[in-house]
Amino acid sequence: MGKVLCFGELLLRLSPDTESNWLQQNAMPVFVGGAELNVAQALSLWDVPVGYCTALPDNYLSQQVLKFVQQKNIDTSSVNLSGSRIGLYYLAQGLDMKNAGVIYDRAHSSYASLQKGMIDWDVVLKDITWFHFSAICPALSQSAADVCEEALQACRAKGITTSLDLNYRAKLWQYGKQPGEIMPQLAQYCDLIMGNVWAADKMLNIPIDDALVRTDTKKDYLQQAVNTSQAIMKQFPQCKTVANTYRFDHNGILYYTTFYDKNGLFVSPEYTTETVIDKVGSGDCYMAGLIYGLYNDHTAQQVVDFATTAAYRKLFIKGDATNLTAGEIKTFIKQHEQSAGYY
Repeated sequence: MGKVLCFGELLLRLSPDTESNWLQQNAMPVFVGGAELNVAQALSLWDVPVGYCTALPDNYLSQQVLKFVQQKNIDTSSVNLSGSRIGLYYLAQGLDMKNAGVIYDRAHSSYASLQKGMIDWDVVLKDITWFHFSAICPALSQSAADVCEEALQACRAKGITTSLDLNYRAKLWQYGKQPGEIMPQLAQYCDLIMGNVWAADKMLNIPIDDALVRTDTKKDYLQQAVNTSQAIMKQFPQCKTVANTYRFDHNGILYYTTFYDKNGLFVSPEYTTETVIDKVGSGDCYMAGLIYGLYNDHTAQQVVDFATTAAYRKLFIKGDATNLTAGEIKTFIKQHEQSAGYY
């Protein structure tokens, strides 16, 4: 296998404490992230060769950030230096990206300002065998959506495997288009689609059973995963695998996921916790786990088990990306299996 390329916007996350102490201390934690960079960091940590493509302004701040990324053993040679600003967002410590408290400051960023023709995909995709992006990319602007399709067309022409994370951020879709108008056009190029059944409904126009919320049982959620996965693969014939996550925050977190391919549905272990350090990046870690498993030709059950455990363990790590090795994640899987009585 060749290299994985993650394409998306690099972001700086500013995380004030909820008590406003940062005002007195004149200090606020800053994390380097962005969905696709979080995936790249995990893959690099797990010894998968990976590159990262984004757009950043040509200034000293970008150079500092790129040096930080390069120190993670991530190839940044395809980064496009253009535009005038790095995207920012503010999220109080301990909150989730889907929380109403997230504040985006990404308008007119270098990435959002990308135009077709600015990236030479023949050059960027050399030696690439896997291309990954997320639904956050086309949410920023019509031009960014156009660049995503330009990249996906180049990937299809070169036979490159592509993956899509259907992460939905309502606050980002502000340029007059709904995700259901944009995402199906991009999903048609993808071999792996990850998200959840509600995101598939919102972004790919794949309906969910109206009774699902009322019944609220794992059996029904798993059946919906089957229905949604089959509908996605029928609507987008290039798609070979579909993964769906279920994370319920009710007096703590209940977390499990599904993986669907030609052999049917595979269900992950179930995890629960009442304590969370940082919810940001858990879904990105799950996406990285899927890529890691498929890249290394693991069985479907191994893929979903590893990805789910990696995502769950990320909840206890401060920052946007995981710091656990593949070996540490596999050890935790064995420990969980033993404690659950699987042995």
